[in-house]
Amino acid sequence: MTLKVALRIDGAAWKKELPDVKKLVKTAATAAWLAGNTGDFKLPVKSAEVSVLLTDDAAVHALNKAYRGIDRPTNVLSFAALDDEDEPIVDPLLLGDIAVAFETTKREALDQKISTADHLFHLIVHGVLHLIGYDHMTDADAAEMEALEIKILARNGMDNPYDD
Repeated sequence: MTLKVALRIDGAAWKKELPDVKKLVKTAATAAWLAGNTGDFKLPVKSAEVSVLLTDDAAVHALNKAYRGIDRPTNVLSFAALDDEDEPIVDPLLLGDIAVAFETTKREALDQKISTADHLFHLIVHGVLHLIGYDHMTDADAAEMEALEIKILARNGMDNPYDD
């Protein structure tokens, strides 16, 4: 199974902070796709595509307000292409779009005492899992999604982000 990642980087902050950001995003998205596309979430396709926008707080704030009614920036937003169980699944499957805000991501990484790279990796994993169908609306769903995130991050040499 392959995953194509279309990446758009708005502004110089991402590349300045993370010179290998393209590779990081591709690695994180692929890891999430391969680990998450199983069991109840198994999609009958050989390949998929995801669009990732690395931007700033102002752009994510506008998206958050327009699509979620929340008047503030957030770290990551996911917009799934498959929102309805009746939608046809074609190969390659367009999973959807992910947008990540630089300032919020960097601030959260500093607060958590982790690298911006590790935090971005986690946010991309989180976003892709949402596109596949995982969510955290109930405690059980959150536990399942977080366990998978922890597993994916550990496979890539990162600590559990949910440990206090």
